[in-house]
Amino acid sequence: MTFALAAAIGVALGLLGGGGSILVVPALTYLMGFDTKTAVVTSLAVVGLAAAAGAAWSFARGKLAVLPALIIGSTMMVGAYGGALIGARLADRTQMVILAAVMLGAAIIMIYRSMADEGATPAVAAHPAALGLLGVGLGVITGLVGVGGGFLIVPALVIVGGLPMRAASSASLLAITMGALAGLAGYSGRVHLEWGFVFAFAAVAAAGTIAGGLLADRLPQRRLQQIFAAALVAIAVFILTRG
Repeated sequence: MTFALAAAIGVALGLLGGGGSILVVPALTYLMGFDTKTAVVTSLAVVGLAAAAGAAWSFARGKLAVLPALIIGSTMMVGAYGGALIGARLADRTQMVILAAVMLGAAIIMIYRSMADEGATPAVAAHPAALGLLGVGLGVITGLVGVGGGFLIVPALVIVGGLPMRAASSASLLAITMGALAGLAGYSGRVHLEWGFVFAFAAVAAAGTIAGGLLADRLPQRRLQQIFAAALVAIAVFILTRG
């Protein structure tokens, strides 16, 4: 089941960019029995490695929007480090409730976005300073609840950055990699990681990420947004209804 789960998470990352990271903390917590802190830190390591592979693959194919990814990713690193310092001190249940609340907010954003015309011209890209400030906020959420908070990068790059959905998905992978690295630094010495498990899990997830990226090229942007929103709502409701 472990490797099947890793493959599924990887495919979700490839399809949805940072959006796929929503699966990791709930999956590790509820399907594999990890405590919340360990699940959060493991998700930073696993998704960071898988996202790095996906970003490299997108770059090799010329599909990576490098500049917006670097802007939002570099400022995310600042926020993620601070968020990790806070998250290490929060109660487990508090972290999960924050994750569920942010999921619901992101679902509303993406449902709204999917109602727009699929062929519509993207919004004019925001000033780099706006993306940078947004990156700090997204980084704090990422550090608080693991890379699951990074799924907000996709709607942020679509709505604020003015990128099409596919470009936002690939750019989010580079930003996720940078934010995950800073989040791990913030948790360093506070939570133990089983690196053997992390590397094996991440290797399978990375292969799934590349496969998901190839599949994403065949799906309409609107359908990707709808899948993203439905997954967010379902997982958020599940978390909030668990004791």
